[in-house]
Amino acid sequence: MSEGLHLWGADDAPPVLLLHCTLAHGGAWKRVARRLSDRFRLIAPDMVGHGQGPPGDRTRDFHDQTTEHAAGFLPAVPVHLAGHSFGATVALRMAIEAPERVASLTLFEPVLFAAAPDGPEKRANAETLARMAPMIAADDERGAARLFLSVWGSGEEFDALPKAEAARMAAQMWMIPAQRIALHEDSAALLPRLDQVRCPVLLMEGATSPPVIGQILDTLEAGLADVRRAKVEGAGHMAPISHAQEVAAVIGEFLDTATQGAGKRAFSG
Repeated sequence: MSEGLHLWGADDAPPVLLLHCTLAHGGAWKRVARRLSDRFRLIAPDMVGHGQGPPGDRTRDFHDQTTEHAAGFLPAVPVHLAGHSFGATVALRMAIEAPERVASLTLFEPVLFAAAPDGPEKRANAETLARMAPMIAADDERGAARLFLSVWGSGEEFDALPKAEAARMAAQMWMIPAQRIALHEDSAALLPRLDQVRCPVLLMEGATSPPVIGQILDTLEAGLADVRRAKVEGAGHMAPISHAQEVAAVIGEFLDTATQGAGKRAFSG
């Protein structure tokens, strides 16, 4: 691993750029990447505020600076782009704003809540965020992290985490409200620009994830021209980590098809 950059596969293989979720780092993709490294070059940077990535600038829009940083890892040739959660919203923005540089797009549970219709599912997430905000303002980052993990974690309890990991996660809680304007209000105007995505798109979700995820994917599917969906049975929001083998199998089939240029009809996922 180079500083802040995780790499797998041969240098001359088709490149895949992997963008991780909030509170993780590029290495979170390692179990998926290793299963694809026999035929792809996988590149997973630590994003802004994570791992060895650059510290976040709290005076700037968080989605803007994260997208700018991630775009710096686009190779010279068109890349297969994949993202998880917040990273998936960044990947979607890159495919909209630089379509000529993206060969395919894989989005695992993009948390673009603005895409969901108003209803109890969407309001439940907004209420979680509303409960976290005063905790963070009162320097109770551990309480905020505990609440966040209860909804968007992989089943682990915050208080059971190793002390160093829990401290790191608590210190990153400021990023959750910093993402609100992009995720809940679509400040980057992704939804009106979905027709600018030119490549094949794979939308993925875990079968046990919060219902709002399926609603988000419904909206994205309706707005994208060349799209297919896949669901990972028995998995939740953190499936790229908890169900890496299953996730890698679906992504691998999609990437093989996209690399061969076979189009939507050949994909069975």
